[in-house]
Amino acid sequence: MSENFDYIIVGAGSAGCVLANRLSEDPKTTVLLLEYGGSDKSIFIQMPTALSIPMNMPKYNWGYESLPEPYLDNRRMDCPRGKVLGGSSSINGMVYVRGHAMDYDEWQKQGAKDWDYRHCLPYFKKADDWAFGSDEYHSQQGPLSVNNGNNMQNPLYRAFIEAGAEAGYMKTEDYNGCQQEGFGAMHMTVKNGIRWSTANAYLKPALNRPNLTVITGAMTQRLLLEGNKAVGVEFKRGGQLQSANARREVILSAGPVASPHILQLSGIGPGEVLKQAGIEVIHDLPGVGENLQDHLEFYFQFRCKQPITLNGKLDLWNKFLIGSRWFFTKTGLGATNHFESCAFIRSKAGVEWPDIQYHFLPAAMRYDGRAAFDGHGFQVHVGHNKPKSRGTIRAKTSSINDKPEILFNYLQHQDDIEGFRACVRLTREIIAQKAMDPYRDSEIQPGEAVQSDEEIDAFVRSAVESAYHPSCACRMGEDEQAVVDSETRVHGIESLRVVDSSVFPTIPNGNLNSPTIMLAERAADIIKGKGVLEPSGAVVGLGDEWQSLQRSSNAI
Repeated sequence: MSENFDYIIVGAGSAGCVLANRLSEDPKTTVLLLEYGGSDKSIFIQMPTALSIPMNMPKYNWGYESLPEPYLDNRRMDCPRGKVLGGSSSINGMVYVRGHAMDYDEWQKQGAKDWDYRHCLPYFKKADDWAFGSDEYHSQQGPLSVNNGNNMQNPLYRAFIEAGAEAGYMKTEDYNGCQQEGFGAMHMTVKNGIRWSTANAYLKPALNRPNLTVITGAMTQRLLLEGNKAVGVEFKRGGQLQSANARREVILSAGPVASPHILQLSGIGPGEVLKQAGIEVIHDLPGVGENLQDHLEFYFQFRCKQPITLNGKLDLWNKFLIGSRWFFTKTGLGATNHFESCAFIRSKAGVEWPDIQYHFLPAAMRYDGRAAFDGHGFQVHVGHNKPKSRGTIRAKTSSINDKPEILFNYLQHQDDIEGFRACVRLTREIIAQKAMDPYRDSEIQPGEAVQSDEEIDAFVRSAVESAYHPSCACRMGEDEQAVVDSETRVHGIESLRVVDSSVFPTIPNGNLNSPTIMLAERAADIIKGKGVLEPSGAVVGLGDEWQSLQRSSNAI
């Protein structure tokens, strides 16, 4: 194969599917989408409650792993990435969080011109098919369906929200709207009981277009360069080495790990890193693979006094009933990710916008879907979401078959350690409130014996897990450490862009699928040269007296 296309997109994930749809809207523009993974037709992908299954299947997960993390007792940390149409949006938890408005203002301050909240909000709206009505923050015209699953039928969801209010925190009617801070219902990307990945939302509606070619089973080996210009992609399929040529541009949307890795394998990256891997240096770009960021979280688990949790539904018979109902009706417990209430709070006074996130789950179990103990329980996933620790992604050899070395340096920065101490202490206060009295029994994890700073730190080092949000290793900006400019073009290389979460300057306060889709929507307009949408003037809510108070009142 040596065909010519206007655009070649590498990676059919959260960003790549968006780009494939939007760039092929013009019937005169030819688009090639390359993806190594295959079909997403598995029931385990499409049924929301089965989310832990594809995430743990090598067929659908690249299965990256970090080097021993020096500040986490030298543990190697899992870093799953989607290997299927839809990418990580086909194996993730389907949680829809945009992040705080000021996360994007922070991007602009870091050099990403016109990526502030005013410019990003119109593209969040463009993507949305919002179940709760249109307003200045939301639309019902987009392809990405968002709702609240089963509308918090389990009483534990609302008890958690009420406990937050009793502890002195705000409630929020819409954390993706005016005010992120507070306790409220959580949103998910599910449509009619089905996981609404970018493959379902964006790619499949475009598959019949004659100007869009999708090739699966294609392992990209490297970018083809003529001097400092990208002219195509070399990939292997069925054991055969093939190439495709791009008349206009090559767009890397291979994800936060693979995009910096492919750049490095193509000779674009820090010169010394490339030389050590045996790669010829084509363009010394020092920021490629640097600035790596991720979210950590742990499960705060409690036994439950009442037999109302999902722990009572984990036997084979109940799983069969749930699966059968979903198969025939797309309703019931199979139609939700079970994260139906949440919260965003600040770790201390003087933090301008939230830096701690909660996902509430009416069960006590691990990500592999197994119960953590015998009996009924519930848990809240909690993490400090604005880390200052930074890591790296570096090619180990010149072969795509050798996974890169990933080092997050989790908890390297003292502020991150202190943030997790706050996670432990503030969560205990919240769960201790009267609203949880009918349900709360003994603390399973961390355990009541964990009290001092030293004990909390030791627990966090041993128990914390990745929230699976790697990002920022191809940072957008204009300084010498930036990899792409504010139009996502790779510095120093013509006709090459990177469009995925690797270009985020800093990690937002929330899950990353929604911001990645927004990024791709806006990048598509930039690439097409049609002009971007007018910036929004929507109001952003900040907590009252955030300079001096950590919460709304002194209830504790």
